[in-house]
Amino acid sequence: MEVLHQRCAGLDVHKATVVGCLRVQEHGRVRHEVRRWGTTTAELLALGDWLRQAGCTHVAMEATGVYWKSVWHILEGELDLLLANPAHIRNVPGRKSDVNDATWIADLLAHGLIRASLVPPGPIQALRDLTRTRKQLMREIGQHKQRIQKVLEDANVKLASVVSDVFGESGRRMLKALSAGETDPSQLAALRDGRLTASRETLAAALHGKVTAHHRFLLSQHLGTIAHLEQTVAAFERQIEAVAAPFNPAVACLVTIPGISVTAAHVIIAEIGVDMSRFATAAHLRSWAGLCPQLNESAGKVMSRRLRHGARGSKPCWYSARGPRPAIRTTISTRSLSGYAHGAVHKRPLSR
Repeated sequence: MEVLHQRCAGLDVHKATVVGCLRVQEHGRVRHEVRRWGTTTAELLALGDWLRQAGCTHVAMEATGVYWKSVWHILEGELDLLLANPAHIRNVPGRKSDVNDATWIADLLAHGLIRASLVPPGPIQALRDLTRTRKQLMREIGQHKQRIQKVLEDANVKLASVVSDVFGESGRRMLKALSAGETDPSQLAALRDGRLTASRETLAAALHGKVTAHHRFLLSQHLGTIAHLEQTVAAFERQIEAVAAPFNPAVACLVTIPGISVTAAHVIIAEIGVDMSRFATAAHLRSWAGLCPQLNESAGKVMSRRLRHGARGSKPCWYSARGPRPAIRTTISTRSLSGYAHGAVHKRPLSR
């Protein structure tokens, strides 16, 4: 088999250790040198010095949790780095060890058998961290809202049965009054906004429950946590706007797609970047995003047509844009972000 890289290395990255295998082919003979390093900055700098002194040109490593990131950041710019999906380079079962894994990665890299995973540049990575953290914070807000609803049901307060949004302006005023000790249903119903369709009598009947001190404590704590999380989300929104400012032209292109908001555009850019040269066609982007069926066929029989997980961070955004479809229904050849996004969104997942 043809050897593409004469001097390369494979790294098996863990939380506290990095096992490196240097593979050198000279005069038709292959030599492996394995060393173990720590994951402190000093140890990783020493690892980089060892690779450079050996004349190593290419380094591959597994995407192990978040542990690979520190190794990548220290070696980036000095060596040609390649990040591999662990599922794509799995070794033979029963022959797994740190040394064997590092050696296996180095051998695969030498023959060009590793498909590189997408590692965006620093600004895109920063934007990705912000958007993913914001998503998690929004989930936490939703969890606390669900807990408040459980508390209301436990107290037999049927506010959700007569108000479409318990956490609207009127609902929040009533919840704050409940947590502050107000028990008179008429006084609570008087806090309604004029836009509510439910009458005061209906609200008073729904707010008539058995609210104890325990319920009031839970409501106050959940409401306070939600308020804090909403302030945190607002801070993240401001930071995202600042970090995404250099990509405003790309955002302006993406929002022209029906269903794509500015928030969704930020998420899409954070997940796939703005350089579309890494995707040969829009079909490749659809496959990477998990919007087309997987290929699972044996003996002429299709075993499964289910969608792959794909990029979970951006997948909801792609589906949110799959509303009114314009005339664009085929792959767009232009290598622009908006063109690739159009091609990825407006092509239905088809069976193979």
